[in-house]
Amino acid sequence: MSGVGWSIVEQAKYQNSVPSGSTHCSERSLAVTPTGLHTLAAGFERSGIGLHSGLPVQVNVLPAEAGSGRYFVRVDLPEQPLIPAHIAALGQTTLSTELRVGTATVRTIEHLLAALFGMGVDNARIEINGSEVPLLDGSAQDWVTAIMEVGLQSQPGQKSGFDLLEPIWLRSDDAFVAALPAAELRFTYGIDFDLPAIGNQWYSWSPNQENFAEAIAPARTFGLAHQIEHLQRQGLIQGGSLDNALVCGDSGWLNPPLRFSNEPVRHKLLDLVGDLSLLGELPCAHILAYKASHRLHTQLAQALESARQSALS
Repeated sequence: MSGVGWSIVEQAKYQNSVPSGSTHCSERSLAVTPTGLHTLAAGFERSGIGLHSGLPVQVNVLPAEAGSGRYFVRVDLPEQPLIPAHIAALGQTTLSTELRVGTATVRTIEHLLAALFGMGVDNARIEINGSEVPLLDGSAQDWVTAIMEVGLQSQPGQKSGFDLLEPIWLRSDDAFVAALPAAELRFTYGIDFDLPAIGNQWYSWSPNQENFAEAIAPARTFGLAHQIEHLQRQGLIQGGSLDNALVCGDSGWLNPPLRFSNEPVRHKLLDLVGDLSLLGELPCAHILAYKASHRLHTQLAQALESARQSALS
């Protein structure tokens, strides 16, 4: 998407102190009870094809020091530049999310980052020998499996979210994203397609009530059959196939079965988690999205980060 105007209808206010004895998210307290930091107990490797580039790429996800956050290292480039998985490094958002530092980029980072965030990995060094994270099977399931295989290592220090006291809304036509004050972190997503096999779907997920590995990670990316040729002519989805993406046409799914009856909307929620993970920590809020895109997701992340920084200054 390009050339779309965005408006913030509401501004956010944050409270950045930790109440003594706070044990849960409440109206005037820190968003999340501070908990220990974690990195991976050991590294793991995955390789595959980039969705848009169609090129093979290898990724090594390694433990990282407390406080370093999640970050990429382009080991194929001469200076091996470091690219933080932070909203400040946001690049373009056409059909995937890209990070950029100088001329170094890494694209389609949302599934891997969703897996790291959803599985509680605060600090990770992600070495990659190309400009796009491999799509694997189109979901975050392989990343989650790898994380579970190596396990987590606790680290000194604490992490905490931040409390959202006023709503933030952003929209483009009838698509919108919003963050509303809430008693716990929750995501709700809605999609609406003319194709009968997809139609109108809504899904709401709270990490306190459902396991990310089971409820969100297996949901695969999806595409519409009538758009594929046009996107490929634009140089996009060069690595897409029936093996790594669900494809829907007028008569239904070209490559069933689905892993969930509402797999498409669950995947959009997966993308949202990955994009918002660029904040580092999320606020105590109900995050809503309807017919949104990576651009709207990351615009919301930017609005939240800007308000958080204003409150700290």
